Amino acid sequence: MTHGSGAHRTVAVDGLSRVEGEGSLRVDVRDGVVEDVALTIFEPPRYFEAMLRGRRATEAPDITARICGICPVAYQMSACLAVEDAYGIGVDDRITALRRLLYCGEWIQSHALHIYLLHAPDFLGCADAVELAELDRAAVERGLGIKRTGNLIMEVVGGRAIHPVNVRVGGFYRAPAPEEVAALAEPLRRARDAALDTVRWVGGFEIPEVDGQYRFVALRSTGRYPIESGRVASSDGLDASPAEFADRVVEEHVARSTALHARLDGRLDYLTGPLARYALNSGELPEVARQAAADVGLGPVCANPFRSIVVRAVELVFACEEALRLIAEYEPPEPPASEVRPRAGIGTGATEAPRGLLFHRYELDEAGVILTARIVPPTSQNQLTIESDLRRVAQAALDLPDDQLAWRCEQAVRNHDPCISCAAHFLDVTVVRG
Repeated sequence: MTHGSGAHRTVAVDGLSRVEGEGSLRVDVRDGVVEDVALTIFEPPRYFEAMLRGRRATEAPDITARICGICPVAYQMSACLAVEDAYGIGVDDRITALRRLLYCGEWIQSHALHIYLLHAPDFLGCADAVELAELDRAAVERGLGIKRTGNLIMEVVGGRAIHPVNVRVGGFYRAPAPEEVAALAEPLRRARDAALDTVRWVGGFEIPEVDGQYRFVALRSTGRYPIESGRVASSDGLDASPAEFADRVVEEHVARSTALHARLDGRLDYLTGPLARYALNSGELPEVARQAAADVGLGPVCANPFRSIVVRAVELVFACEEALRLIAEYEPPEPPASEVRPRAGIGTGATEAPRGLLFHRYELDEAGVILTARIVPPTSQNQLTIESDLRRVAQAALDLPDDQLAWRCEQAVRNHDPCISCAAHFLDVTVVRG
């Protein structure tokens, strides 16, 4: 709702729509200046880190996958890397390639979901994807077709599309047969063409001109766009291992949120996700994705949060192209998993979830039992920056009518696709003027 009188105005959205989870926002304006903003997350805490204590480390991938039904592979891969780091396990290059293929499937289905069902309605004046389908049925069907292709990859490599069951510490329980993987190529070629259409589609949206001032943080992998591994880099010169980065990230609890707020060195906010990945790694994109970006006016860095939908579409092209490359080069790993020998230690694993950097850290005893666990998801790292965006966007849009200002503020949050949990809620906006 938006309410106020005289020089005081408040924008409050009690239930954010088209985000995964339960949250609200509030913007307080006095004398034409935004005084305070708050992104409040009231999703009940689920205590996964406490749940992991006392469990075998080899159980971590399956347990943490349940944190998110949209990006379970991200949690599985980060968990595997953390345990393997603690155990000193190296994996075969063919296992790494198969993990990357599985992760491509997750990026494809997640990006398609966000672009078509959660974010595009904002730019086309639609309340939701149902209304968008009435306006442009072909576009929504295109998005759902891309998403099905991502799900298909997850089924073939991971055993099922939601909470895959084929992932284990050290690799996989079973390597898919070459003919199973080869059969993914034709659907992926169609998905890549549809992804290129997606870039052109979102590139034509009317997008507000907003310039963010971001400290970008993402993985960086020389010679390839980062997904499942890499060092942690930033736009202001950070170059750290996942373990070094974890040491520098300080989390704190604030009363308005059940998600912890993360700061670099305890004082610096930063942004992870597509804008950060693209800014730090756009030169590593394959030619088809670089050309798609250039065709819609994206330079090597994009700092407009409203154009994050375009960057996601470019990453969608990349994920399809990368999956096709991995399929063409596929050799089943034999064995499908490295040997796992427990030992005491501390391990850290970081990967790029669709929404941004995700890292896990586990302390294990000599029997491989988890003593402590720390999981830092993208939304915890991005929440402070999202609030900064909200302040900047609201300040620039104060001349909008009440309903449009509330919409613009919601959109400022949805630009970053916060993964509060795996549900979408309806928005109830009331305008009250005193």
